Amino acid sequence: MKKVTDIVRELALPIVEENGCTLWDVEYVREAGQWYLRVYIDKEGGVNILDCEAISRPLSDALDEADPIETSYIFEVTSAGAERPLKRPGDFEQFMGSPIVLKTYKPRDGRKEFSGDLTAYDNGAVEMKAGGQILRFEKEEIALVRLRCDF
Repeated sequence: MKKVTDIVRELALPIVEENGCTLWDVEYVREAGQWYLRVYIDKEGGVNILDCEAISRPLSDALDEADPIETSYIFEVTSAGAERPLKRPGDFEQFMGSPIVLKTYKPRDGRKEFSGDLTAYDNGAVEMKAGGQILRFEKEEIALVRLRCDF
């Protein structure tokens, strides 16, 4: 049986692409006792509210028709954001050399958050250059990797 996110991804992809955007991610999560279905989109030059609306309306109709979720949920279409999480190998390839923040499950050298530039990705392991040294984190250690914006 397919996961909800896989079904939604299949429904969303053609609608997102028809509107000149790319599908970044789909998440179905429970927060504060309520289920949320979020579709993250991206576009060259950035996503605006009109892009989200243009995708939200037909995708909402497609979700109503397919009815892949039995319970009630809050549906959102949103930008992937400047500090988006990197999850898939293609995400890491696309942003190689970019500044990132990496969070670990357990402390390493007394901390769980590291900042640096993404230098390598290999089967879930991430390498980053931080403070003049290369740090390597194995897949099992990594809780989150996201882009970092310095303002």
